[in-house]
Amino acid sequence: MKNYTSVYDIPDLTQWLNEARELKSNPRQHKQLGSGKTLGLLFFNNSLRTRLSTQKAALNLGMEVMVMNFGKEGWALEFADGTIMDGDRAEHVREAARVVSQYCDILGIRAFAGLKDKSEDESEQVLNGFIDHCTIPVINLESALGHPLQALADAITIAEHKTSKRPKVVLTWAPHPRPLPHAVANSFIRMMQQMPVDFCITHPEGYELNDKIVGNTPVFHDQKQALEGADFIYAKNWSSYLDYGKVLNRDNSWMITQDVLGKARFMHCLPARRNVVVEGAVLDSGQSLVIEQANNRTYAAQLVLKKLLETL
Repeated sequence: MKNYTSVYDIPDLTQWLNEARELKSNPRQHKQLGSGKTLGLLFFNNSLRTRLSTQKAALNLGMEVMVMNFGKEGWALEFADGTIMDGDRAEHVREAARVVSQYCDILGIRAFAGLKDKSEDESEQVLNGFIDHCTIPVINLESALGHPLQALADAITIAEHKTSKRPKVVLTWAPHPRPLPHAVANSFIRMMQQMPVDFCITHPEGYELNDKIVGNTPVFHDQKQALEGADFIYAKNWSSYLDYGKVLNRDNSWMITQDVLGKARFMHCLPARRNVVVEGAVLDSGQSLVIEQANNRTYAAQLVLKKLLETL
C-alpha cells in the first residue's frame, strides 16, 4: 500500500479488522516501528477527532508528529499548472509537497469539499496535488469525496458490536442547518458494500448521492420502512448532490429520536447537533456508539500508519 486515500486501498478487510482488534488490546506493542519517523499533518479545515486520534496513533507507534493548520498558518497554495502566480497564492504545491517530503516520512492531508463547483471538488485538487508531488506516503484525513479513516473506524465498531453474522445497517440522512459534504457518507457506503451486512440507504427525495458510489445498494425515501429491523442506524447529513451543495429542506421528522431508533445501536461520526440531527436522549443512551466510534478512530489511524511504516 503506497498511500491510504480510499477504503479501496484496504487489500483484505477481514484481516485488517482482526489486526485492529489486536492493536487495540496492546496499543504500544509496535512502538519501535515508528522510532525516528515523523508524521506531518496538514489541516486545511477544522478537526477534533481526526487530529487528536491520528496524533495519538502516531505516538503509540513511537513517531514524532508535526501539525500545521494550513489555512491560517501556511502560504496560500496554487495547484494549477501554467498559472501566472501574480495573485494571492504565494506558493505552488509542486514546491510545497517536495519540501514537506523532506521533513516528514508520512503526510496526512485534510481538505473538505467547497460545495460550490462539483467538478472542482471531484478533482480532489488538494489531496491529489500533494499525492502527485510528494515523495512520501499520503493519508486522506477527509477530502472532498471521502473519509476512509472514519469508515475504517466505523467498520471496526460494527465488527465489535454486532450480535449476528449479517446485521442490518442503515445509513440515514438527517437534518442540518448548513450544507455538508458527502465524504463521510461516500466512504461509509463503500465500506459497507465490502462487509457481510444487509445495507441500505434512506433519505428524502432530492438528496440522492452519486449513483456511481451507491451502485446497487437499496435506497428508500421512506425512513420508517428502511429502519425496520435495523441493528445499526448511522445518521449523517449531506447536501444535495444533483443540485450540488444545496440544502433543499430541513425536514425535522428525519431526526433520530428514541422512538425512531427502536432497538438499534446508534452511530454518528461526530460532531452531532443535539436535537437537530439526533435527539439528545439518544446520544446519552446505552444504545449510542458514538464514543466507541471516536475511540476507534485511533486504532483505524494506527493500523494505517503501521501498514505504511512497514513499507518504508
